[in-house]
Amino acid sequence: MNQILIIDDESSIRQLIRLHLENAHIKVIEAASGQDAIGQLQQKSFDMIILDLMMANGDGFEVLHYLKEEHLQPLVIVLSARREVEDKITVLGLGADDYVTKPFSPIELVARVQAQLRRHSIKYHSDRIRLNKLVLEMDKSMLHYDGQKQRLTTVECQLLQLLMRNVDRVLTKREIYQHIWQHEHYDDNNLSVFISRLRKILEQMTGHHSIRSIRGVGYQFSGDEF
Repeated sequence: MNQILIIDDESSIRQLIRLHLENAHIKVIEAASGQDAIGQLQQKSFDMIILDLMMANGDGFEVLHYLKEEHLQPLVIVLSARREVEDKITVLGLGADDYVTKPFSPIELVARVQAQLRRHSIKYHSDRIRLNKLVLEMDKSMLHYDGQKQRLTTVECQLLQLLMRNVDRVLTKREIYQHIWQHEHYDDNNLSVFISRLRKILEQMTGHHSIRSIRGVGYQFSGDEF
């Protein structure tokens, strides 16, 4: 059974999420602060964390930094009332897999949780994709190019492998989102943030603008430059 850690300083929100997750046969443990959560993380492992971004006693950023410093890689869904793109860029850059704004639908949250757990359980037939000098090691979430290497977040890795497997094909935004997040609650803003991060990584490593925006449709990954 999957085990999830809910981190939120509002007990009513923790209880609401717990009720819906337990109805979906998912084991839940609660933490009322960032410090409490870090103590839990030091004692046991979790498949996923549902994390309130801003809390009175140690905010969500502290937990995200702890996960990164300790090289822990549970799935992370961030809950936040903050809707600014800059916040999403920061949080998703620290390794969060999804960003849900408050107020939220508990049913939608459970759908996102189940989709993330399904996505994480997928096993690839090959752990490496090569496009000339560009090599993606999916089991290590590591990107190689001409002697350089860059570690990617889980979502960045899965997004790049989708693009590399569909080189030169135009993928719609909805198609990409449903493939990576595997649920119907399409969030163009989250996808745009991940595309922007991945585009920046590729441009810094290769010097090429390889992810093209197709206005009103989606994105195209060009293999010509590699």
